[in-house]
Amino acid sequence: MRVRRDLERMVDEQIRARKVRDERVLQAMLRVPRHRFVGEAMRHRAYDDCPLPIGDGQTISQPYIVARMLELLALRGDETVLEIGAGSGYQTALLALLTRRVVALERIGSLALTARRRLEALEIPNAAVICADGTLGWSQEAPYDAILVAAGAPEVPSMLMEQLVDGGRLVVPVGGREIQDLMIYTRRGDRFEEGNDGGCRFVPLIGRYGWEDAR
Repeated sequence: MRVRRDLERMVDEQIRARKVRDERVLQAMLRVPRHRFVGEAMRHRAYDDCPLPIGDGQTISQPYIVARMLELLALRGDETVLEIGAGSGYQTALLALLTRRVVALERIGSLALTARRRLEALEIPNAAVICADGTLGWSQEAPYDAILVAAGAPEVPSMLMEQLVDGGRLVVPVGGREIQDLMIYTRRGDRFEEGNDGGCRFVPLIGRYGWEDAR
């Protein structure tokens, strides 16, 4: 009962109150238990209005920003989606409820393994977590109807643009290592329509076409 109350409070106070209106996204947020995607020491804060550490310098994003990014993808339910930066697997689980198939890339092997196990424990069959450099995308299943990047890029990796279908949408934070703008790119043949949803803060996107790993 407490988890249900915490979920409902999170969705009502942190997400609906901030004008997220996509009912499919709201219902998915109510179905995925966020506390299952953080470590034991963080479980008492799982429904707080903030990002939380998940190890290896990575975070599970603030619930609102997760919901907003999902809403910006404008998913209908029949898409194949590429996720860059699976992290804890939380957003992967949400995407799996909203789409036909999710390919989630995570460069840190320990996080990819943990995310995979969490999705299996929740019996989510339509998501694959792969340990790989997300800045390269995953050409084996391209093109994708939508691509979501959960880390801040210095610029949009061209490989991701190329792996998007005509009419597909890419949501990605772009900017500096500390502060970015949440950008939306919609493919129209060989060109891309660009939108800006405002400022945000993500961990850096590390990889061949991202930031260098400073660790």
